[in-house]
Amino acid sequence: MDHGQLNEGQPGQGQPGQGQPEEDRPDQALTPALALGFATVDLDRPRRQGLPEVIYAPGKRPGEIAAIAAALLARTSGPVLVTRVEPGAAAQVSADVAAAGEHGPGGYNAPARLLSWRPASPGGCRVAVVTAGTADGPVADEAAAVARATGLEVTEFRDVGVAGLHRLLTVAGDIGAADVVVVIAGMEGALASAVAGLVGVPVVAVPTSTGYGAALEGITALLAMMTSCAAGVCVVNIDSGFGAAMAAYRLAFSLRRPHPAPPHPAPPHPAPPHPAPPHPAPPHPAPPHPAPPHPVPPHPAPRGRVSGP
Repeated sequence: MDHGQLNEGQPGQGQPGQGQPEEDRPDQALTPALALGFATVDLDRPRRQGLPEVIYAPGKRPGEIAAIAAALLARTSGPVLVTRVEPGAAAQVSADVAAAGEHGPGGYNAPARLLSWRPASPGGCRVAVVTAGTADGPVADEAAAVARATGLEVTEFRDVGVAGLHRLLTVAGDIGAADVVVVIAGMEGALASAVAGLVGVPVVAVPTSTGYGAALEGITALLAMMTSCAAGVCVVNIDSGFGAAMAAYRLAFSLRRPHPAPPHPAPPHPAPPHPAPPHPAPPHPAPPHPAPPHPVPPHPAPRGRVSGP
């Protein structure tokens, strides 16, 4: 492919409408993106979610995948992942990215169909990936590989489905020691309910398209998991190991990120003014003046004049 197309993702190399970084435009300051003509790359996702945009390979030409990957490698930090990429396309993308810049060819996990650059170091969150049967292996491969690339510590428990329940009970304690459990099952999907009833941590259930006719290519397992009697089971799409790994990553990311202070904290309530002193009790009222004694009746007037001698 034309390596100049890959370099459209480099700072200062874009042309209007094809590779000009939109974060340089005032109207895009809040949502920086990079227009490549055939795709608009989200450059703000690491700030919001802790990871760059993940590239879904089906429906894209190898050259398009390489251009997006080169833009992410040049303008973001953290893991750059390409999911569901077949071996031939992965080899071409790796070669194009390596030839265009300072980044190497990346690492390819063939069972998981995952191409990655800059995988994250383990960050302390433990994830158990549990499968019902060996036929669920490809979905488990994707879930485990994506989880590891994003910095999660993965332990796998394969082929412990409910057809031999003793197999699950033997490792139930180890599964419950994880921080998040991803359960992958097809057919009737009962394993998700069984595991969720045994552990006290979040359970992410993945229905798979494994099974005979009435399994309906995963619909039966999907509905069974969504109607699980074990409360709080999170269910992702059929065969989506990637979706399960990202659900586990989001849980880990939300727990370890600092909680920002509110933008405009409410002012503290002012202290109430000093209360006015209580009005003093009035002094004891003076007793009412006693009623005057009965008045002395006036001397009666003399009845007649007394003559002198």
